[in-house]
Order: sequence, then C-alpha cells, then structure tokens
Amino acid sequence: MPSMTVLATTAVPDSLRGALSRWTIEIIPGIFVGTVSARVRDEIWAAASAVVGDGAAVLIHPASNEQGFALRTAGQRRRIPHDFDGLTLIRMQAAQQTLEVKNR
Repeated sequence: MPSMTVLATTAVPDSLRGALSRWTIEIIPGIFVGTVSARVRDEIWAAASAVVGDGAAVLIHPASNEQGFALRTAGQRRRIPHDFDGLTLIRMQAAQQTLEVKNR
C-alpha cells in the first residue's frame, strides 16, 4: 500500500534531484515528498544513498513503531540518529568532530 514519504537532501548531485522528481514533488529546494509503495521507496533510497557523495540525505516514512515513522540517513551530517529502546533520538555532533570525520 502506498504511503507518504519525505526525503530531505543537502548538496547532492543535480542528477539525483532529477531522478527524485520522477516519483516525488520538490516542495522546497532539497525536500521531496511523495506517496509511493515500499518497493519504490526502497529503490529511491538505494539510488539516493549511492550517489550522495559529500552531501547528505534523510528519508522518513511511516512504520509500525511507537513514533509511527522510520528514519534512514546517508552522508555526513551533524545530527546523528540513535536507537534508544526503540525510539529514534537525534544526537548533535560537534562541528569540529564533523570536520575530522570528513578528513579521514
């Protein structure tokens, strides 16, 4: 059954943005929203995470859990999701640590 999916991107190739626009609407730069099946959502995520490069991508979709959604991330970012007893919480990483991770 199709469900609403949100994909937020930062500094990704234009080719990815074009591919995402086939299945979703870019409501503001870098934010894509659409109603797609789980199979299409997984294919979109596979394509996005493969070409994210130095950018970042976050996919949010409905799930059968306490929060009612699941979160997937790719690329470098300061906000790191962590599972805490079944809840996804976001931990902020210091800017300096982010630079060190990129330089490795």
